[in-house]
Amino acid sequence: MKKETLLFIDIQNDYFPGGAFELDGAEAAGRNARLLLDRFREAGRPVVHIRHESLQPGSTFFLPGTPGADIHPLVAPLPGEPVILKHFPNSFRETGLQMELDRLGTRRLAVAGMMTLMCVDATVRAAFDLGYELDVVHDACAARALRFGDMDIPAQGVHGAFLAALGLVYARILSTREFLGQDVPRA
Repeated sequence: MKKETLLFIDIQNDYFPGGAFELDGAEAAGRNARLLLDRFREAGRPVVHIRHESLQPGSTFFLPGTPGADIHPLVAPLPGEPVILKHFPNSFRETGLQMELDRLGTRRLAVAGMMTLMCVDATVRAAFDLGYELDVVHDACAARALRFGDMDIPAQGVHGAFLAALGLVYARILSTREFLGQDVPRA
């Protein structure tokens, strides 16, 4: 049986209320991510946390050494849970993520995180290209509104469009309830 690993992408303080780059629905997504985390920990299944630090000049969030760049307390890693530091949207780019997943014997990922439109999207597509099977837990992810030309796109529309595209080929898109309704096999 293939091992499934829970992959949390950038569930960090700056995305939550009071943070430097607040997302729509971050608190609800964080609570759902916590439900996933509890289930994986109870089952003794692997959890990998991704944490972004921005090194780009002019960045306004995820600045190194700031509380905003810390993983949110709802999903804080326990000792022994890997935390992979990244500097690009794709969590595999110039990180040890693939090596860590290989060490765990993982070929299937359950993904939750932020932002749906950026790092979740980039990481899921890269993981698919590397041969991973993927579940994206949509209500444990969050996005924000965008503007394109003269079009204002609400956060819910951005979130839905990116998930719909990922669901065409790259991943199964499930709610927390749907995902947790499945058996999470013990390690």
